[in-house]
Order: sequence, then C-alpha cells, then structure tokens
Amino acid sequence: MKLNKHSDCWTEHARTLLKLLQQRIVILDGAMGTMLQLHKLEEADYRGDSFRDHPKDLKNANEILNLVRPELIRNVHAAYFAAGADIVETNTFNANAISLADYELEHLVPDLNANAVELAKSAADEAMNRDGRPRFVAGAVGPTNRTLSLVVNVSDPAYRTHTFDQFAESYGAQVRSLLDAGADLLLVETVFDTLAAKAALFAIGNEFERRDAAVPVMLSVTIADQSGRTLSGQTLEAFWTSVAHFPLLSVGINCALGPKEMRAHVEELAGMASTYLSCYPNAGLPNPLLPTGFPETPESLAPQLREFAEQGWLNIVGGCCGTTPDHIRTLAESVRDLAPRSVP
Repeated sequence: MKLNKHSDCWTEHARTLLKLLQQRIVILDGAMGTMLQLHKLEEADYRGDSFRDHPKDLKNANEILNLVRPELIRNVHAAYFAAGADIVETNTFNANAISLADYELEHLVPDLNANAVELAKSAADEAMNRDGRPRFVAGAVGPTNRTLSLVVNVSDPAYRTHTFDQFAESYGAQVRSLLDAGADLLLVETVFDTLAAKAALFAIGNEFERRDAAVPVMLSVTIADQSGRTLSGQTLEAFWTSVAHFPLLSVGINCALGPKEMRAHVEELAGMASTYLSCYPNAGLPNPLLPTGFPETPESLAPQLREFAEQGWLNIVGGCCGTTPDHIRTLAESVRDLAPRSVP
C-alpha cells in the first residue's frame, strides 16, 4: 500500500468523518488532565489494588487510571460527547514506552492503550445510540518526555537519550495497540520536536503498510511563544515543510498558548496547509492565582474561536489545558452556523 493511498483503506466510519468535515466544523473534546484534577486523586487512587506494591510512585501517571479507575476516564469521555464533541481523544498521551519508563510501566503499553480505546468507544457508542450522531475515537499519541532535536547535555552536544529508531519503535508499539483496539483515527499531538513527530509518522506509516489498512491521521504542533517557533526552534513554515509529505487528514496547533496568543499562528498555518486544519488552544495562559488556573471561561473562549471560524481558518476545533465540557458546549454552539474552512 502506497502512502498516498491511505484513504483508500479507511473504514466506512472514517469516511463518515471525511463527509462531516466537508459539511461543517467538527468539534474535538477538551482537556483530560483538567477533568481528572477535579477529583484530587492521591497516590492510593493511582495504585488501586493491582499496583499496591509497585516500586515507583504513580501519582499523576494518568494513563494507569485506564486500568485502576476506568469509570473516571469513561465519564470524562461521556461528558465531552454530551457537550457536543464529535471526536474524543483516548487517555494515552503518555502511553508509550519512553514516557512510561519513568514509572517502570513500559510492559503495560498494550493494556493501557487497549483499555483506553475500549473506554472511549464505549462512551462513543452510548452517545451514538442516544442521538444517532456519529462519534469518533482518536488514539492520542503524545510527544514523550524526551527529545531528538534539542541538546540535553551542554558538555556533549551530540548526546541524546534516545535514537530516532528507538522513538519509532516506541511509537510503533503504541500505534499497534491503539489500532488493534479499534481507534477510528490517530492524533499525533503537542509536537514540540518535529524529528520526534517524524518518528511517530514513520512508525504509523510502517504499521499501515504492515496491515495493508489505514485510519485518518491528525497532527498538531505546539508553538512555544510569540516568536512563532516550536520549542526546538522551527518556524511554522519549516514545520509544515517537514511533515507535508505524509498524507494527513489535518494539521493544527494546540497547547502552550491561549486563543489570543495563538491567533496569528493559526492564520499563518491556515494559509499554507493543504489539509484540514485543527485548533485547540489552552484556556488562556496558565495563572496559578486563579481558582481554575486559567483565565478563559467558556463565555470568553468561544467568541474568540468563533472569530477564527468567521475568518475561514477552522475545520476542527476544541480545547486543550484548562478546558472543560462547559467550554466545549459553548464552543460547539458558537460555531454551529459557520462554514468550515475551504482546503486549498
């Protein structure tokens, strides 16, 4: 199977998503971590009975909750679907061997990813049965907590903790588990190091070739500050040039910035991307002095993203850190009457 023929192998459900994108702006969910923080979970909550004697602290290893507190994860997905989301992301942002090594949980990659998809699909099926609208589960593939591009030892500039092949192997195992469990699409997100993202796309392409089957792939980059560059120093144009060879469903921007700070970058990417475009900002810049930790309320966030849509920049829109089902509900209502961006 050639890379440019991926869409020929999509499932009928995936083709439904493509039709939806041609008709209207598609709604992505909001933050998983923000919702879990509301429960004020402690170490014992992450351990449950199964990991009572695990040698490493597990607090904040949110992916382990797919096994020990599955009802929490499913409830978050259900809340976002009820708020109007068409797509939810699996709780697998760090469910790769490189990230899980910090908790000595690498051996659980298959189980964590499989359970995450099962929980999200259960919520999706329930929502579809309730109102008949199609819902979709995106297998979330995060950036890991390591880098391939940035110097990690100033005394040895060539040193890296991992190689490209090790990244590709780690991503390959995660992607295999997500697809085996039935993820409708894949979302490689919060990209701060394009070389690591290319390892993820390489692994995804290899897995598609092995299966002679494919799902849609979304890609979302993180702009670190107002310079318009990623953490590893690339401009948006350089980023797009680096990944444009891969047959993506969408490219977009998420995390780090709120809508005010992200606006110019979304406009720039919308002007060059030959795919559908996604945008899911934080609820503003983090502010620990605020009760929620973020300044943007549902009522302040939605009008800003509606303006993005009025400018003709959006195909997929949602929220990242600090956003909740209330943000997504208000956002979905605010863009309901607006046409999606026309792909060049």
